[in-house]
Amino acid sequence: MLSSQNEENNKYWALDADTIAKVCATDSTSGLTREEAAKRLIRYGYNNVITARKNKALLILLRQFTSPFTLLLGISTILSFFFREWLDGFAILIVIILNIIVGFLMEYQAHRSIKALEKLNIVHARIIRDGQMVEIKSDLLVPGDLLFVETGGMVTADARIINSKQLQVDESMLSGESFPADKICYPLPANTALVERHNMLYKGTLVTKGNGLAIIVNTGIKTEVGKLADIVQQSEQTATPLEIKVRQLSTKLIWITLALIIVILTGSFFYGTPVTKVIKIAIALSVAAIPEGLPVVTTLVLSFGVLRMAKHKAIIKKLSAVETLGEINVICTDKTGTLTKNNIEVSLIHIPDLSAHVQIDATGTSIHWMENNCISRAIAYDHLCKISALCNTAVYQPGGDVSTTSGSPLEIALLKMVHASGAKLTQYQQAFSKIDELPFSSETRVMFTRHKEKDRRQYYVSAKGAAEEILKYCTSVEAENGKSQMGEEEREQWKTIATKHAQSGFRMLAFAYRETSAYEQYFMHDLTLAGIIGFSDPLREGVKEAIKECKKAGIRIVMITGDHPETAKNIALQLGISTPTEEVMPGSAMKPYDQLTVSDREKWLNSTVFARVSPEQKQQLIAVLQDERMIVAMTGDGVNDAPALKKADIGVAMGQRGTQVAREAADMILKDDAFTTIVSAVRQGRIILENIRKYVIFLLSCNLSELLTFTVCALFNLPFQLLPLQILFINFVTDVMPALALGVSYSGDQIMQRKPYPPGTPIIDKKRWMAILVYSLIITVTTLAAVATSYLILRDKEQKYAVYNNILFYTLIFSQLLQVFNMTFNRKIAFHKTDVFRNQAIWYSIAGCVILSFVAYWTTPVRLALEITSISWQNWSIILLYSILPVVIIRCLKKWKWTI
Repeated sequence: MLSSQNEENNKYWALDADTIAKVCATDSTSGLTREEAAKRLIRYGYNNVITARKNKALLILLRQFTSPFTLLLGISTILSFFFREWLDGFAILIVIILNIIVGFLMEYQAHRSIKALEKLNIVHARIIRDGQMVEIKSDLLVPGDLLFVETGGMVTADARIINSKQLQVDESMLSGESFPADKICYPLPANTALVERHNMLYKGTLVTKGNGLAIIVNTGIKTEVGKLADIVQQSEQTATPLEIKVRQLSTKLIWITLALIIVILTGSFFYGTPVTKVIKIAIALSVAAIPEGLPVVTTLVLSFGVLRMAKHKAIIKKLSAVETLGEINVICTDKTGTLTKNNIEVSLIHIPDLSAHVQIDATGTSIHWMENNCISRAIAYDHLCKISALCNTAVYQPGGDVSTTSGSPLEIALLKMVHASGAKLTQYQQAFSKIDELPFSSETRVMFTRHKEKDRRQYYVSAKGAAEEILKYCTSVEAENGKSQMGEEEREQWKTIATKHAQSGFRMLAFAYRETSAYEQYFMHDLTLAGIIGFSDPLREGVKEAIKECKKAGIRIVMITGDHPETAKNIALQLGISTPTEEVMPGSAMKPYDQLTVSDREKWLNSTVFARVSPEQKQQLIAVLQDERMIVAMTGDGVNDAPALKKADIGVAMGQRGTQVAREAADMILKDDAFTTIVSAVRQGRIILENIRKYVIFLLSCNLSELLTFTVCALFNLPFQLLPLQILFINFVTDVMPALALGVSYSGDQIMQRKPYPPGTPIIDKKRWMAILVYSLIITVTTLAAVATSYLILRDKEQKYAVYNNILFYTLIFSQLLQVFNMTFNRKIAFHKTDVFRNQAIWYSIAGCVILSFVAYWTTPVRLALEITSISWQNWSIILLYSILPVVIIRCLKKWKWTI
């Protein structure tokens, strides 16, 4: 066990590997035992960086007081009290308090919802315990654990490197250096600065190349990141572009309100209206114009939408991504694991002169040869198995029905093949100790390892990779009667064989080796080809249908893969991404971005399948698409995909097979790696944007109708105009609940049957502003018509102005509540099948609002405050008729396409 002195004073970078193992009381080959690890977890605690929490609740509460709407209502309250309008003043104050409470609760719940999503993206670590490679949650790591890191992973604790293979780590979060640091194993001087401790790994940094083994020396708060806890403290959630647009819209409304107040006040003074009445008019106008629920509902709808996406296995890391999702018109997707199941199995084996389709048992216990089972006895096949076992960093431990696996699915498939062939993986690994490795990369598309044979001064070089790349290193081929020389003609023949199998949909890899008694610095040459292996990966269910849905929605699908062009074309044809006449764009034919001609750009824009593409070319393709003002989503899983993920408008990382580097760079993480999840997220993004537009139109049309109604009554000096308290009650009843119900609505099928809105489209464009004006005018006219009808038809001389005021009051309430049914883009007059009509939340909100309206009618104190009098059944009939009339008129206008 580590002593407290060692914990505090040891300069681990200055110690050699053996000393580090002693200091940490661990074994440098087999790691800790499970029992010892459990004891240390109790002693050192979980591997979490605990930082002081900022008082989020207080900040959210204070933010409610700075809302422009709250400030304007505050001024109205002060004016009411100044002119001794105590009832109005207290009523507005109560509304302010209620808005602050509701706003706080909604925003706080939204904040908690977003925080809850962070727990869904759990980081795991690969360690050696009891001599076995296992994968555990990173918070369970303890000092003394043997940590294995490789390309694309996140370093999950501070550790001293004891073995590394071309290991490079991005430590910019600690050092500020933009270039990855090359890592070493040997000790460094004790006074070495933090940024120069190249034999150390630090928690939170990202592995960009190679792999390595390290002994964990510090976890949790004792790590360098823990000591500098402030740098990992989450920054405040900034406003999303959508929220900024809503704030801008709110500001415009306030300026419009102030302008109207000035106009009406000027007119009132001109007519000689008393000052107190003028002030009342100003207060009423300010109250009528303000859609108090607008910012609150926007925040809650965004967070609700993000949670809904999480249920569909799409984790949104930033709220701003929601808006972009709804505007996507190009999805650039990987093939393996996204369009396919990533359930990779060895299905074809080709050695010189012989080829056979194979089927490996699901448990990895047997291999079924569909033809040419004599391959299993060939020397070349022996080498294929040996290379598959040695040139591999995955873990496969057979266990009956359930096997323990870790690493690349393709490498796991190779280990299953070896095991099914009757060979013992441990025998290969014990007989040949790895001494050198050139890890696989997207640029080279090959992997090399060098091994020393136990008890012999013999070295074995193994290599696997893309056929055309491996063949460059080969000078001979393994045949039954011995090795034969490989010239250009033979090399082209093997390329043709690989291409032929790729056309059938197989992913092809070539395998080569070299045996030598001499240790050479450069060992990647003069290889002997053992054969090629074809892998099958079935298509995911529902992908074909999802691609059809995207095309209907005006979203273009572009498949980008590192596979052979013929393999890519085969899959693209099956899924309907491309047609038989379309050519695949190979990476070798793609010029650098700055050398592209107009013709080159046209070819890129017209291509739907890109094969053998490098990470840099992915970035360049995104740039070309964005130059055409396209909103691009890009999927990725590797460390080299990170720049492309950042470049795209929406970076989509894989949750299962994606590296931590890719996840850090992405805006969205797919928990199931499925293309259908991307489409589902796009659909949800569109629904959220559509719902926001719906409730903004609803709120503005309702509030404008109040404003117009009050303005008409004020300009004509009508004696039954609305009171400030009545307008406050109308807004309280009709604003938040129906708007929130609209915000959580599931839009109809047409949401994915239209093209995306052009980039930069405002929440409310000219067409929608016109619709708002039309809606509000219709509500205003029918509301005033209700009063006129009561006056002309009933002609009750005993009827007081208070009754006409009440007719105006209740007609506005009910017509605004029913206005919610017009918030659909279905143009049929009968709307019982629309998404709004089928939304249960709408019905609950309307029922609740109607109940509140009648509670005000029946409750004496509220009734007196709102100056509500007794209303006859004839007048109730008029109120009901003229409340329904706007819905009928607007539905007809929609049917005739005179409004949206």
